[in-house]
Order: sequence, then structure tokens, then C-alpha cells
Amino acid sequence: MKPPLLLIGQGSQDDAYAAEFGRFVHRLRCRLDQSGADVSGGYLERATPRLSDSVASLVARGHHRLVALPLSLSRVGEEFPAAMALEQQRHPTLMYDYGRPLGPDPRVLALLAERLNEAAAELSRPRALELAGARPRLRAVDSLPAEDLHQHIEPGETAVVLVGEGSTDATANAEIHRVSRLFWETHAYDFMTVETAFVSVTPPGVPGGLERCRRLGAKRVIVVPYLLFAGGLLERVWAQALAYGAGHPDLDIRCAEVIGDCETLADVVIDRYEEALQLVP
Repeated sequence: MKPPLLLIGQGSQDDAYAAEFGRFVHRLRCRLDQSGADVSGGYLERATPRLSDSVASLVARGHHRLVALPLSLSRVGEEFPAAMALEQQRHPTLMYDYGRPLGPDPRVLALLAERLNEAAAELSRPRALELAGARPRLRAVDSLPAEDLHQHIEPGETAVVLVGEGSTDATANAEIHRVSRLFWETHAYDFMTVETAFVSVTPPGVPGGLERCRRLGAKRVIVVPYLLFAGGLLERVWAQALAYGAGHPDLDIRCAEVIGDCETLADVVIDRYEEALQLVP
């Protein structure tokens, strides 16, 4: 029997994020069930199941070696190894190997391209960013002026803003800039530019990224969240874009969806898992 796969999430109090995280863990459990590998997931903080509970459950089921994989697109901070070191103190028989974070895997970039293309495919429809109920959402708008329905904007007049979470770690922030460049050269080369922005902590924020695109002469900007799952962070991205758009009605601002729970993302995680197993002596 293979060692179990333990997915580690940072943790969020957002129900939408927790639900999608849970669905993704279930997807992997179904995928790896045929190979006899158990799959569990736990959060470092702010949500359940907590990492400590998931590890205790695995140990109680007789697993004393596992592969721990941070479910993260960016550079992993010290809190992840510190948390696993604490679990090893609690369970002295426990041994674990790390799987690499997902990072700018070519398949992750391809998923971003899919989300970008999905947003771009909607450009022929009267679809704008506005408040739908209490939250910023994209929804059909039937009252757009006739001239706006037939406005044609070339890809070269359209810019992309790739939005990462933002961190106090300069290396992690630099990695998001690297992803933007890779994404531009591999999947978005027809567009005017791919600018980098962050949800919080570090500049530029989403408004700053949009403003740079406007000053470069973009007529349309598509905001692409570099986020795994929907939830509070995505809503903050959309809210910031909405607030900026309210002050710049001449700039057509559209928002793409997050990467989300899908088979391709599961493929990347399983490859990271298999890679870690090959390193086990």
C-alpha cells in the first residue's frame, strides 16, 4: 500500500473555499483509490478539518509515513514545515516526505489560459461587471447602449491583469511577476500586456494594475485571478475591479474565474505525489 497523500491548505473562514477544497480532496480520493493510496486534507488555521486532526486520523488508521503536499500556487512559507515538525513531535513514529507546491506548472498556466479564454469568449455578449445582490458578480446586462454591443476591440487593445494573493515575502511576490511573464509569453502573447497585481499586503493592488493598463492605452482589461478556489479572495479581486471600473466607465473591465476543482489540477497534484514517492529511499 502506498503512503497516504495529505493535502495542506492555509485555511480560510470562507465557506465557498472550504467546500471547493473538500470537493477537490474527494476528487483525488476517488482518483487514487484504485492505487490503494489514502487521501486526506487539513488546514493550518481558521478552518476545519485542522491539520492536526487529519494527521491524527491517518496515524490512527495505521499510517506512519505520508506525503505532505501544500495546496498552494506560490512559494511555501515556514509555517508549513513548522506545522509538520509539530505533528512529528506529537506522533514520534510519523515520517513524511514533502511534495512540491503546484507553482507555475505548464498545466496550471494552461488552466489560466482556459479561464482567460472563457472570459474573452463572453466579450461578444452584453456582460459587464456589476453588483448582483450584495456581492460583486459578472452577470448579463440587458440595458447596454446599442453602440457598446457592436464595439470591436482587438486582442492587441486588450490587456490582462494577473492577480496573486500578495505576501510579506518578497521572493513569493517576485514569483507572481515571473508567472505573469511566463503566462504572457506562452498563452497570452496576442494581448497587449500581462500586468501583475495583488489582492492585499503588497502593491500594486488590483486598481494599480488596471491603472497601468489604462495608461498603456488598453481599451479592455481582463482580470485573471491566480487563485485555486473561489471564496473571499476572489470576491475581493472582483470588488476592487468593480470599484475601479466605477471611476473609469470608458474602460471595459472583465473578470475571469479561478482555476477551480478540475481533473487537470488533480493531474498536477498526483504527479507531485508520485514524484515525492520516487524520492523515498
